[in-house]
Amino acid sequence: MEHLINPRVTNIQISGIRRFYNLVADKEDMISLTIGQPDFPTPLHVKEAGIDAIRSDKTTYTPNAGLMPLRQAISEFYTKYAPPYRPAEEIIVTVGASQAIDITLRTILQPEDEVILPGPVYPGYEPLISLAGGKPVLADTTGNGFKLTASILKQYITPKTKCVILPYPSNPTGVTLTYDDLEEIADFLADKEIFILSDEIYSELTYDETHISIASFPQVRDKTIIINGLSKSHSMTGWRIGFTLAPAWLSTHMLKVHQYNATCATSVSQYAAIEALTSGLDDPVNMREAYRARRDYCLERLKNMGLTVEKPNGAFYIFPKFPIKEMTSLELGLALVEKAGLAIVPGDAFSYLGEGYMRLSYAYNMELLQEGMDRLERFLTSNKLL
Repeated sequence: MEHLINPRVTNIQISGIRRFYNLVADKEDMISLTIGQPDFPTPLHVKEAGIDAIRSDKTTYTPNAGLMPLRQAISEFYTKYAPPYRPAEEIIVTVGASQAIDITLRTILQPEDEVILPGPVYPGYEPLISLAGGKPVLADTTGNGFKLTASILKQYITPKTKCVILPYPSNPTGVTLTYDDLEEIADFLADKEIFILSDEIYSELTYDETHISIASFPQVRDKTIIINGLSKSHSMTGWRIGFTLAPAWLSTHMLKVHQYNATCATSVSQYAAIEALTSGLDDPVNMREAYRARRDYCLERLKNMGLTVEKPNGAFYIFPKFPIKEMTSLELGLALVEKAGLAIVPGDAFSYLGEGYMRLSYAYNMELLQEGMDRLERFLTSNKLL
């Protein structure tokens, strides 16, 4: 009876990141630098707030949009990036950033609407676009340091374009956009009936420049939906707390989708999130400094191996190019697993535009990174691949 299943579901695939991770999970003596999972524990005071919520029986439904103290904390937190959003009308607490993206796309998309993505790109967007009836359109950024610009956008805009996704800092490249980059995009889209979905989940993990939100540009604020959460900033991946910030007229409709999709985010996690966004605003600092040191180490090692790589300014990924004609990224990834005991994600997991690249996560301790780089260098040298 499989033919009865919604073809929008049968036509999508499990994330290439997870497929590759699962492929190597049971291998012995394997250095895996695959998953974007912070290697820091959730801060103790945040965990205690969650425990206190359980002990105090704060385990019931919350308002659909989330606890008001949490929405107030989110509003205050985001004032460093954009003019204030009203907690009661413009903020929704979601079950992680992934659900926030899902409810946004299901609210704004109609069949055949096009959504422009800068490729290579995190594989979580395209399936959600397709499930909502839309059509993903990949904009090639490989010739521009992985940065989507207004001039690149112009090449892909059509009468069917409904939304542009700005996933910066980027997974898989770690690249960010400058103020000038964003201003040009904002000016270009200002007079167009096109939404902007700005996924800013890595906003707290930038290294050389402070994060800039496109919502800070008034000409596009009324068409922009910000996606963020606490998974990366506070190492709270399993707590599943994300949030949207969007104009009231749009949030009203997004809330309906969220209500019927999830009712509300987990109550206990919301109380932990209040603690994170009130008493834990400095929690990301130590993590960020550790990631910066790891980034610098990996960048230097990869360049010394002769690989071409853009310097990441955010997130905890690096995306070197492997100019190896004899094999695809997947074949290279499998060879690294079998011959070097090293797992990094093949670039084609991030669309066809990632072919020839590999993604390495440096959300791992320095000892693992050093061993991983040693294994990669030995493999490339012994096989004379560069």
